[in-house]
Amino acid sequence: MTALEAFICIAIVYYLGEFISTKTKSWVPSVFVTACLFLAGYWTVFPKNIVEIAGLGAPLGGTIVIMICITHMGTLINIKQFKEQWKIICITLAGLLGMIVFCWIICIPLVGKAFVVAGLPPLSGGIIAATLMSEEASKRGLELASVLAIAMYSAQGFVGYPLTAILLKQEGKILLTKYRNGELKDIENNEVDITTGAFKPVEEKKKLIPSLPQRYITPAFILLKLAIVAYLATKFSELLDGRINAAVVALIFGIIATELGFLEKNALQKASAQGFLLYVLMVFVYSGLRNTTPEMLFKCLGPMVIIIVVGVVGLMIFSAIVGRKLKVSWRMAAATSLTALYGFPSDYILTTEAAKSLTEDENERKFLIDSMLPQMIVAGFITVTITSVIIASVFVKLF
Repeated sequence: MTALEAFICIAIVYYLGEFISTKTKSWVPSVFVTACLFLAGYWTVFPKNIVEIAGLGAPLGGTIVIMICITHMGTLINIKQFKEQWKIICITLAGLLGMIVFCWIICIPLVGKAFVVAGLPPLSGGIIAATLMSEEASKRGLELASVLAIAMYSAQGFVGYPLTAILLKQEGKILLTKYRNGELKDIENNEVDITTGAFKPVEEKKKLIPSLPQRYITPAFILLKLAIVAYLATKFSELLDGRINAAVVALIFGIIATELGFLEKNALQKASAQGFLLYVLMVFVYSGLRNTTPEMLFKCLGPMVIIIVVGVVGLMIFSAIVGRKLKVSWRMAAATSLTALYGFPSDYILTTEAAKSLTEDENERKFLIDSMLPQMIVAGFITVTITSVIIASVFVKLF
């Protein structure tokens, strides 16, 4: 198989996952479909090193892309907007704590420590956490745990999507009744663009490092700066003898560099590189399935189900308790914490779909979206973008 043939095969498999997800309005996660297709390929016609043949393996698909993507995550965070949603931040952090506590106490006796350590970070977040745990488990010779990390990331949406949809619809019905009775009024949403789910730009304060004229800010220049910050984060972690994982340092350095003005907001998108780098990262993760056999997958299935069920129960209980203390409904508290199982853009899609299903009136729909969307978007950033990286960096040392 030539490099171009390998690249075409991978692109076909990847796109089929996206196509089916779009066709089912994200109810069938693209990552699940793509993972299944990769497995089918590895069990039939794909060479085990197809990702390497296509030029998407390590170090590009591993260290380089991981560190640049994590640094980029720091450029997405707006501290002011996060402060305004402090209640949701407290609730989602409590939910993640509940997930960890329940799984640690209940699941370790049932499925073993290796499975819990490998599976919890992906359950609490996104692709970066799954990559870190899968790689570390593989390095330690824990092939089953490595497979479970990827399987967990691929399948958890099947639990998160329907639960969140039910909770948001219940919350929406209550809000809509109060709105129609005149108990609640229209909300002017200054945080999130309801047409895209992205944070609206806020007025930029003066940066310590002034920006260059726009004509000099090219994709290559943005990527260079991201790589420099990622490199400094790696060296800083080495100076600390790895006591703080390089991924966490990269996230913190990305936030600091953005606040100082060295990095642009949403850097990879401005460099027109976000889609490709995430594609490379995802393909690299799926390459971890190359040595997976049907027997291995079957052995992972039971532990994965147990960890998901126990983890979600713990997440919902803890988030509901803290939500009650902060006077946030248990439905909204649980829904925001469940963003850990899917993140953006699914949090946006689920919220808008819930609003559309409850009313045909555009003003009522806008009211519902303005009421629920900012909380869901912030929660997704906290769980998937920030906390999952921190949890993974801690858990890689616990095998």
